[in-house]
Amino acid sequence: QSEMPMPIPDFQTLMLPILRLFNDGARNVAEILPALQKQFHISDEEAAELNPSGTMTTFANRTHWARTYLSKAGLLQSPKRNQHLITDKARQYLAANPDRIDIKDLKAFDEFNEWRDVAKSQEPGGSNSTPGPMLVDISQTPEDAMEAAHNTLNAALRDDILSMLNDVNPVRFERLILDLLSAMKYGGGDLSNARLTKASGDGGIDGIINEDALGLDAVYIQAKRYAPNSKVGRPALQAFVGSLTGEGANKGVFVTTSDFSKEARDYLNKVQHRIVLINGDRLARLMIQHEVGVRARKTYVLRSVDEDYFTDF
Repeated sequence: QSEMPMPIPDFQTLMLPILRLFNDGARNVAEILPALQKQFHISDEEAAELNPSGTMTTFANRTHWARTYLSKAGLLQSPKRNQHLITDKARQYLAANPDRIDIKDLKAFDEFNEWRDVAKSQEPGGSNSTPGPMLVDISQTPEDAMEAAHNTLNAALRDDILSMLNDVNPVRFERLILDLLSAMKYGGGDLSNARLTKASGDGGIDGIINEDALGLDAVYIQAKRYAPNSKVGRPALQAFVGSLTGEGANKGVFVTTSDFSKEARDYLNKVQHRIVLINGDRLARLMIQHEVGVRARKTYVLRSVDEDYFTDF
């Protein structure tokens, strides 16, 4: 007798089976979807049903979110885009033969709490710190729940953006930075007021963009992709300052996909050049804010009563 089809489980119910599948050697979500569908007796029709945004199936969407939360707890790691590996911490956790993994279990891991709790409401591009998402709570007002969900979505989107940035070639990365600065209205928002420079040494200038539409002053750009655990140090900034001096320039933007060391940040207080540092988190935020490399998939509109309309004439 065949099993009856079941509705798609919520993403927390999927967490433990997903972790076990990665422990068995799966490398990405696409590989585990068939096994999950079989395990939970999900029909092909249910598995193919799209979520409200129409961009992904509900089944795949919940699986991706479960994988994301497991990663934020340090149970999975992603050495490259679309490749996920189980960690030693996760193997130890599975050895205890848990019955279930859900958000309350993930709160036992410092990495998850840091992702979740730091700077819950922070304006895009306003700081170098990394905010974590708030999790939707049924005790919240609908508006607060939507804000929390928005923050969670953006936190995951920032991670996806940084993963993509690490995969593009260096010239495309430099071009992207010019696209972003143009979207921020440098050069009057006209990309013809920006240009890449020829390849040079580590301290070289990667691009130049006018500060305004008239080209009264120029901003010189250094764009470096670093591994997440490798920070830009003081020597790299010293080389950049040397390049600015050689060009007779005093304004620069140094962008990296990782972060800057304390020594590098402190060094800027000792130079006369005006240099803005943009780390990976801030870069992703700015790209979201100015819609560079991202697009709106669905818009929700909050409406309220127009009291003026009901006022007596």
